[in-house]
Amino acid sequence: MKVVRIDDVAKEPIVSPLFTGRQVTRQALVTEAMSKYFSLGVVSFGQGIRNKFHTHSSDQVLIVTAGRGIVATEKEQRQVALGDVIHIPAGEKHWHGATGDAAFSHLALTAVGSKTTQLED
Repeated sequence: MKVVRIDDVAKEPIVSPLFTGRQVTRQALVTEAMSKYFSLGVVSFGQGIRNKFHTHSSDQVLIVTAGRGIVATEKEQRQVALGDVIHIPAGEKHWHGATGDAAFSHLALTAVGSKTTQLED
């Protein structure tokens, strides 16, 4: 067993064309070195920042930890807040990020080896 304190894990900037801005960080809580099956991290978005439409090759679970965010598919857009849990099936086209007036953080759980495919520029 290993206990990880979120506050002890460094926030690493994410620089990727998947995001609409640079104010995005990740805290890797459970890595491939720790688990054969799962990857878990905190992703934090600055106000108004989101990722672009994308899919994952495995299911993804998001658990909102701070702020207000939006999770969207081609069919719907939902505002989410602290404590909300979002299940995104493998292959579902979606995006998520902060609202225009608040920052947003969530835990992101995916399978080790899951591939992300960006679907918009």
